[in-house]
Amino acid sequence: MSSTFGQSTVLGYPRIGANRELKQAVEAYWAGKIDAAELEATAAGLRSEVWQMLRNARLDAIPSNTFSYYDHVLDTAVAVGAVPQRFARLGLSDLDTYFAMARGVDAEPALELTKWFDTNYHYLVPEIDPDTVFSANPAKALQEYAEAHALGIDTRPVLVGPATFLLLAKGADPFARLNDLVEVYAQILTTLAAAGVAWVQLDEPAYVGDRTATEIEALRAAYTRLGEVEHRPRIFVATYFGELGDALPALLDTPVEAVGLDLVAGMGNLRRLAAAGPLHGKTIVAGLVDGHNIWATDLRQAVATGATVTGLADHVAVSTSCSLLHVPVDLSAEKRLDPGLFARLAFARQKVDEVVLLGTALRDGTAHLPESLPPVPAAWTDYDVRSRLAALTPADRQRGAYAQRAVAQQSRLNLPPLPTTTIGSFPQTTDLRRARADLRAGTLDAAGYAERMRAEVAHVIRLQEKLGLDVLVHGEPERNDMVQYFGEQLDGFAATDHGWVQSYGSRCVRPPIIYGDVARKAPMTVEWSTYAQSLTLKPVKGMLTGPVTILAWSFVRTDQPRSATADQVALALRDECRDLEAAGITVIQVDEPALRETLPLRTADQPAYLDWAVGAFRLATSGVADDTQIHTHLCYSEFGEVITAIDALDADVTSIEASRSKMEVLDDLAAIGYQRGVGPGVWDIHSPRVPSLEEVALSVERAVAAVPAPRLWINPDCGLKTRGYAEVEESLRHLVAAAAQFRAR
Repeated sequence: MSSTFGQSTVLGYPRIGANRELKQAVEAYWAGKIDAAELEATAAGLRSEVWQMLRNARLDAIPSNTFSYYDHVLDTAVAVGAVPQRFARLGLSDLDTYFAMARGVDAEPALELTKWFDTNYHYLVPEIDPDTVFSANPAKALQEYAEAHALGIDTRPVLVGPATFLLLAKGADPFARLNDLVEVYAQILTTLAAAGVAWVQLDEPAYVGDRTATEIEALRAAYTRLGEVEHRPRIFVATYFGELGDALPALLDTPVEAVGLDLVAGMGNLRRLAAAGPLHGKTIVAGLVDGHNIWATDLRQAVATGATVTGLADHVAVSTSCSLLHVPVDLSAEKRLDPGLFARLAFARQKVDEVVLLGTALRDGTAHLPESLPPVPAAWTDYDVRSRLAALTPADRQRGAYAQRAVAQQSRLNLPPLPTTTIGSFPQTTDLRRARADLRAGTLDAAGYAERMRAEVAHVIRLQEKLGLDVLVHGEPERNDMVQYFGEQLDGFAATDHGWVQSYGSRCVRPPIIYGDVARKAPMTVEWSTYAQSLTLKPVKGMLTGPVTILAWSFVRTDQPRSATADQVALALRDECRDLEAAGITVIQVDEPALRETLPLRTADQPAYLDWAVGAFRLATSGVADDTQIHTHLCYSEFGEVITAIDALDADVTSIEASRSKMEVLDDLAAIGYQRGVGPGVWDIHSPRVPSLEEVALSVERAVAAVPAPRLWINPDCGLKTRGYAEVEESLRHLVAAAAQFRAR
């Protein structure tokens, strides 16, 4: 990579492989089917493919060290020596220590898992304390740089920046350790320079949120110090997911050579740049191509924005607005999408081409750019749905008073104290996945598929009754994904065949595409719920995904406000709730794990979002009678930031991830006087370890201390889809036994 930045780059690229090769290799390693050498060979092949593709696409500046076996924040923790002693002392290999931090082992639970800003990607939260000894360990970055160099490709190693790393961490005031950490980054820079690295990318997305004057000054000091390192690569500080605000002039005041700005989600960055005056000696890396959505870029509009930046800095390069980690790999693999929709899309591979086109256009002019797309087709509009929404009144988003509902529900359900339940899904076995594949391939007909799914539902019901759970679920064997399943049954959605995106670790999802008005064609879940209910006298929950989460985990149209799309989805779910109730389902769970995920990063923008998000949930759930119990579920986010909105959802019972954070959320609920039912998770299902009865009992004890017993439910953190039956059965047995212990008291 040359001393100049070039005209085009991307901030990162999907690491899972076009056909999820990384997922398959990592899971094979965990299962003992391949060794570390074979896993690394697969990983090296994937990295090589990406680098060569980016070179062949004529991208000027190519990143490296964006590959990860599990999570890039965890990779950075290893690079700076922030491996907690509880894992370091296990005596495992470096690779197995890494996976122990990610997944936990019998002796130690995993690091906490939470959402990466306003995306559906999950990162592992670093644990930093005053006695954490930082040390430089850039072996991974050096190895990937050397691999690419051997291919004739000079790359730009990428790390999470020191300030963001500590702002994302947990412990006793991690940010107070910034000066110590910056010295380790200085050592890493010197080591990279000695290996021939010309540029390094340090990501500081935490600064697009609200930051104090002290934190901004610390950012300035950190990069002033790094800029003063005598032998170092040139430094590119990348920011994304929004507007930098007061942090932008602070960064521009440091010796760093390049600053990356999101000009898709953070157009206010342009005003800040203009106010800063001419930027001599700086490269501005303009994020003109949306890395967070799959819609094709309006290239002429984007180049106009880029031209504005060109007048403000010595050099401008074009980039994606963020890493392409958040979009599928290649649109060309999709053979069944409607041609009119296909023409409006761009996945990671196509976005690379857009970046290169824009970089060339800024240098050579716009004559070669294609024309903008025509307006959205009229056929994508559903006037019946729009008329129904226009006729809504505030009463459509209200239920009766909770106290009155609670009495009616207990009279109908007659549940014991500390009722036990699960969140929804049960293990998705190899046989279930094979049946779905056979159905798609046409080797299994619809009747045969339904028969297999009914057999699994019956098995799940029998298992829950044997274990002694109080409120049952049907296990969702028929569902490929909690959002995609609904998207495939609603008008206005399109499904992909290969549009996989990493959610965390080896977990990948295929987000549907919302391209038009949303309408329900027919009941979506009633048949499965009523079949399950026919097998037991215990209540079986109807299971739905909420409107906010369906939006958050889809690629959403951008031609109307998200609030309008959310209400369209909510109206479809409202009809589904009513049909479930009419079919005799007494408990309906409407999951909203993404409520916090899509919270705007700036406080000033949050009230408007929370207003429509809460309103959409209440529209979906307020059409049922008082004696129908509405549950919701939230997981793996910092929910203290939206705690009043959780209360405003007005669900009768809220189950919420709490085991990794040791019930922190209960303090937040108590602080606002939360008065409805709550089920804090007592078992971390994202780890393969089985919690002991004593562990689960300790979690229940913490919950009982914070929540009055009449309002407390006992449940896992999340659905059980990714776990195996052996660990599920043993863990649920401990959960039920712990609840029984406290009932006996």
